[in-house]
Amino acid sequence: MERGRGGGVALLSEDLLQNILSRLPALSFANAGCVSRSWRRAAGDVLSRPKLASAISLNPSFQDAVKEVLDSVLSRPIRPHFAIACIGLKFSLERTHKLITKKLGSATPVITSVARGIIGSDAITEEFKEEPGISLIDKFVMDIRNFSAAVSGCTSPTGIVMFGDKHADMKPVLEKMDYAMSMETVILGEESGHFMYRSGDDSRNISGSLKNSCDGVALVFARDNAKPQGVGETQFHVALSTGVVPVGPTLKAASVKVKGDGSERSTWLTARKEGLKEALDGERLLHDIYDEKKEMQKKVEISQLENFQQSPPVMWKGCQLLLRLLLTSNLLQMIIVMENENASHDLYIGVTKRRKCSIGSEKVRWVTTLEFHDVLGVPLCDGVGIKTGDPFRFYRSDSDTALSSCRRVSEEFRNLKQAWTHKNSYHFRGVADGGDKTEVCGGIIFSCYGRGDSFFGQANVDSSPFLENFPGFPLAGIMCGGEIGSVHLSSADHQGGQEESSPRSYLHYYSTVYLVISHTPSSLES
Repeated sequence: MERGRGGGVALLSEDLLQNILSRLPALSFANAGCVSRSWRRAAGDVLSRPKLASAISLNPSFQDAVKEVLDSVLSRPIRPHFAIACIGLKFSLERTHKLITKKLGSATPVITSVARGIIGSDAITEEFKEEPGISLIDKFVMDIRNFSAAVSGCTSPTGIVMFGDKHADMKPVLEKMDYAMSMETVILGEESGHFMYRSGDDSRNISGSLKNSCDGVALVFARDNAKPQGVGETQFHVALSTGVVPVGPTLKAASVKVKGDGSERSTWLTARKEGLKEALDGERLLHDIYDEKKEMQKKVEISQLENFQQSPPVMWKGCQLLLRLLLTSNLLQMIIVMENENASHDLYIGVTKRRKCSIGSEKVRWVTTLEFHDVLGVPLCDGVGIKTGDPFRFYRSDSDTALSSCRRVSEEFRNLKQAWTHKNSYHFRGVADGGDKTEVCGGIIFSCYGRGDSFFGQANVDSSPFLENFPGFPLAGIMCGGEIGSVHLSSADHQGGQEESSPRSYLHYYSTVYLVISHTPSSLES
């Protein structure tokens, strides 16, 4: 083309040719440099000027995020002499580094680091952003609100069913939920599991294997403003049967120290009693608690013995029971030693946390929640987020409390049925068609795996509130290692305050969360 008569590309000035070449993507630019010597010289002049290219991506899939960023920085002529890649805390450092080095080639020096936030222009929108690492939680919550607003006109959906990964800390996510969602939004699920998922929106299908699963996933139910005329309304009703009871006085955290890193972090703490300046270490706290509650401990021992006679427990528990029976005169001390040495898995601390919270750039406000932490040993508990001055109490699993709580849930369901009956009879007074009424569609329960036959001494206790009140309707559920449920903690279940002023809690242990799904016809809605 360069030698052709009449000009064409050969007549382009050097400045114009450089201007054209500088607009090509990196791969096309490299190919253009092979056309002729003059084009190669023009391409060399373009590359002779230092150039810095950067982009950020907030895509939750690390494969898609890497592609978006590389496509952006390589959309203009550039010959990479080095690359610095910063990734979020949740991405795989090794896998992301391999993807980048494969794309840029082995001759390009690459440093890939984990950052607590990123700054730059979005690879898709070119909008400049400063994004702290926690914004992924914000984005998760905002995605839920945006979906709900799009279909219902309200940012708070009707219900959310969540599943969290066992290696992730769901407490910060649930704290944001408490800030962002209205009191009417029903939230329930499992905190500590392992899952895969598929979304109707292909862009949200992050991975196709267990290895790549994310920290949490939510199934969102929102009212449909575009529903056809004559279609009724589906309602969610949530209830909680707690299986833990407070023991000992209310304490305040005196000193707090976080140990470990990643998902294995735990908190070492001491505490003070109300009105005392002296800090108590964990061993003394536990001793005082068991000392104050030894009558309750004796009842527990009797119950355990009855269960042992009915069905042999696992070997270590059987040995523990035999040792206690042989040392009846020293029963309380034996309980303390055995449970301290074995890091009792049915002992928790419930911390009342009052924190400032916000989503994105929204207004900051105070949120008060009750969060439970598993006691790992003396004086260690799992998780983080406890601050000096936070009030807390010890809690332990208790089958009597759980049984009483199940009866209360059953009463709630009876009252719910009566309310529906009253509403139906009021609406259809004098109307022959009695089939058009509010009815149950079914139920879902999330129950602690520590409950069940061995905990209650009888079968199907957790299912009984639903089965007794809604016989014949479908019921299904799972056993969990942490039950998610958006409920207030009533005085009957926990600390003795009025329900209106009690803290809201989303994460429970030794509990069962119930979801009853009902349907109201359009005639009743109106």
